Amino acid sequence: MTVAFFGHRKLTDSESIRVSLQAVIKNLIEKGADEFLLGGYGEFDMLVANAVKAAQKDYPHIKSVLVLPYLDRKYPTGLYDETIYPPLENVPRLFSIAVRNKWMVDKADVIAAYVTHTWGGAADAVGYAKAKKKRIVLILQK
Repeated sequence: MTVAFFGHRKLTDSESIRVSLQAVIKNLIEKGADEFLLGGYGEFDMLVANAVKAAQKDYPHIKSVLVLPYLDRKYPTGLYDETIYPPLENVPRLFSIAVRNKWMVDKADVIAAYVTHTWGGAADAVGYAKAKKKRIVLILQK
């Protein structure tokens, strides 16, 4: 099962979100998740990358995949098992992240999201996932 993560760039209480995130990841793995698609931007994405990396100690079969929106940028690839660049060659740079996010939703079986407001890329991705009738797991602050 493939899971895509979406969340806001800035977090107000990263510790409580981290605790919820770890529980969500463990639950998803125990229900069959083995591939995690990650965006690689902002505080939420870094929490997810570190949480998946930590979960690999107990579940070495899981895979962390960084989905790149651009090829001309440096990424902290050490946190991921592999990187993927979706077919974005003909997408204007301004829309690369939005199109990448839709690609992630389309490839995922489950969407895990930390969204606290209705605007921005994470909220748009969750709205797209709802329209596609994807299973959505919300990550809540404790």
